[in-house]
Amino acid sequence: MNEKKLSLDEWHIMKSQALKALEKFSQSQVLVVGDIGIDEYVKGEVKRISPEAPVPVLNVEQTESRLGLAANVAQNITSLGGSCELVSVVGEDKSALDLKKIFNECGIEKLSLVVDDSRPTTKKTRVIHEAHHIVRIDYEKKEFISPAIEKQVFQSFESKIEQASVVVIEDYNKGIFTENLIQKIIKKSKEVGKLVLVDPHETTPLSFYKGADIITPNTQESFALLNISRDSILDKSITPLLLAQKMMKELGSERMIITQGKDGVSIFENNQWLQLPTLAKQVYDVTGAGDTVIATLALGLSSGLSLPESCLLANYAAGLVVAKVGSVPCSLEDLRASLAEQK
Repeated sequence: MNEKKLSLDEWHIMKSQALKALEKFSQSQVLVVGDIGIDEYVKGEVKRISPEAPVPVLNVEQTESRLGLAANVAQNITSLGGSCELVSVVGEDKSALDLKKIFNECGIEKLSLVVDDSRPTTKKTRVIHEAHHIVRIDYEKKEFISPAIEKQVFQSFESKIEQASVVVIEDYNKGIFTENLIQKIIKKSKEVGKLVLVDPHETTPLSFYKGADIITPNTQESFALLNISRDSILDKSITPLLLAQKMMKELGSERMIITQGKDGVSIFENNQWLQLPTLAKQVYDVTGAGDTVIATLALGLSSGLSLPESCLLANYAAGLVVAKVGSVPCSLEDLRASLAEQK
């Protein structure tokens, strides 16, 4: 596999194509299946240490709830002008009601939420002083869903697949994705000719994703998926190319991307390795950046862009959201402005 370098002319052509594709986002319908939850932010000021224990005391000034996990993918798709169908599982609790209220406020109406009364709706509460996280509190159950709930999830997916432009599997390892469910989703998608993108989780066996068209791990996830020690990340002989070749062989895939934070993104396709630099001007919080990447990638590919062109768009979108605190979706207006602004 040869490493390809983009010329300045090629870069401008890709940007031009990406800009034109934004107008087609409204014609795209992305079917997202994945773990969803609430991202809650408790913000305030710390002025003293508790007399009860050596911990800071936060005077709460603001509490805010946002869509998290795969729900943030759906919000990014909607915010970028696309249409999204979301299939997931929630508990029978107050957090599920709160989640539906946030969906309604965000204008996301195409929901197929299977209720499982044996588990809580996932919720992550982040306690923040200025831009610094003090602690995170998770409400969740990671055990796999039961066969009965799995059947309902697949039936919901199956009823939506024909209308979809592309399928996104968003795995946050909260229990929705058994190997059987993922493989049934991939098989059905292939039967009806739909592209399958996977945002993997590092603790899920790579074999669960076999047959997917494109996976989008970051570097750390790539090492974990291949059962390579984290200590080896500093080993220069283990290149993104080596990681990609091993993963593509096991998956039976011919293309994939590896996101690399400040080092940009590596794209592997047509026996070529293309490296795109990061486009973030400043980084405050990487929370939700992967959600933005796969949402933009799905919209780009379903709008007729090539994989490199779609990745360029995703790179611009991710560069915008990491400059903000918390899980924040990228808007179509901001993405268009960013593309037009940068030379």
